[in-house]
Amino acid sequence: MIDNNNPTNRELISVVIPVFNEEDGIDQLRARLLTLRALWKDTAEVEFVFVDDGSSDNTPHALQQAFGADPLSEIVTHEVNRGIGAAFRTGFSRSRGSIVCTVDADCSYGPENLQRLKAELDKQGADIAVASPYHPQGLVEGVPSWRLALSKFCSAFYWFIAPVRLYTYTSVFRAYRKEVVETVGFEEDGFVSASEVLIRAAEQGYRIVEVPMTLHARKIGQTKMKVLRTIRGHLRLIGTTAARRIQSAVSPGSAGSSRRYRVERPRTSESPSVK
Repeated sequence: MIDNNNPTNRELISVVIPVFNEEDGIDQLRARLLTLRALWKDTAEVEFVFVDDGSSDNTPHALQQAFGADPLSEIVTHEVNRGIGAAFRTGFSRSRGSIVCTVDADCSYGPENLQRLKAELDKQGADIAVASPYHPQGLVEGVPSWRLALSKFCSAFYWFIAPVRLYTYTSVFRAYRKEVVETVGFEEDGFVSASEVLIRAAEQGYRIVEVPMTLHARKIGQTKMKVLRTIRGHLRLIGTTAARRIQSAVSPGSAGSSRRYRVERPRTSESPSVK
């Protein structure tokens, strides 16, 4: 797909970056994102869509200093903190690329690894590529044990009830084809939105692939996850997903019927473990 506003006729790739109270990490983020753009310079234009989700520190000024003069960067502001899921919805609505990527502002996966996700989309003809640290070939380094346990526990539950079997449902480091973000609706505003998007996309027949990757601990700042709120959100999503699966089994022609799913299973058949 060629963007009519792109005079070079190179593919346009959008990168959506939700940001909340990250003033100390903006310099690191800028360096990593510019490295990514340089890696893609021969094949694609890369636009950055920042969504400042109601930061109360100096993040807005830091973003303007780092990216305000960049013609391929846009900074959108939420007046209050609405959550990472809400930030993604805003970012998706402002993205122009044929491929829309999402990354963590703390660079815990390394933005340059988006090249690997894009390559898997093209190689496998998939619609969504998701970074998977819990894949047997993935790795986790330095992540707090409570966060690791929560993510693995939720992924294990989703493995059994979701219409697509993956090792990792909670990573937001992804690449989507534009059609996906235009047609897949999701309601969660917080971190649970990451799992909901995959489930809803699978229910609509989109093909999802996992790319084994290393998840690194945050080096600057603190996590913004509200643990109890996130647990409640996952339990709510597990319940509603299970209800839809039961309904589809009882009424095969209903929305969410399993006959509509195009499932890309992981390369090994065992279910994920919780350690």
